[in-house]
Amino acid sequence: MKVTREKAAEHRTAIVRAAADLFRARGLGGVGVAEIMQAAGLTHGGFYGHFKSKDALAAEACRAAFDEGLSRVAKDSDIESYVARYFTPAHRDRQMGGCPMVALGSEIRHQETEVQAKFAGGVADYLAGIEALIKRSEPELPAAEVRTRAIATVSALVGGMILARATAETQPALSAEILATLPGAISH
Repeated sequence: MKVTREKAAEHRTAIVRAAADLFRARGLGGVGVAEIMQAAGLTHGGFYGHFKSKDALAAEACRAAFDEGLSRVAKDSDIESYVARYFTPAHRDRQMGGCPMVALGSEIRHQETEVQAKFAGGVADYLAGIEALIKRSEPELPAAEVRTRAIATVSALVGGMILARATAETQPALSAEILATLPGAISH
């Protein structure tokens, strides 16, 4: 039975969403194609009708994960509210979804060029989104200063969340302190 173009597009979207969630939860190497297809509600055999390889899917899933994050950035009115919303126990403890830079950043350099390129494009777009929030908060800042702050802010967001997650189980007080301290430190 032939699948309509619309149904095929729905299947592809479901595969990409499932992969984006599973990759962020367990890493690019921690999940296989069969599990992704099952999470998407599809059979393993249909995978290669949509993607030429797991790497091709990983590249598209990285892009989708960044798009999801960028939609959250766009909803905030200023950098302070975004930073405060980012540094929460809910984000730290999130198993599926969350920031792709936190979840996948250390793995990307070991991936194929296609995956690296999609990830790098997502980082560039995320920086642009943070720049827009900084401009809204401080419209008088020169562009070079906005760019510098955006890079420093994203670096603190990602690094801080990695540390908060890494210490959450064995040193929960330290993890909570990281979450509580960074919003004020970044906003200044």
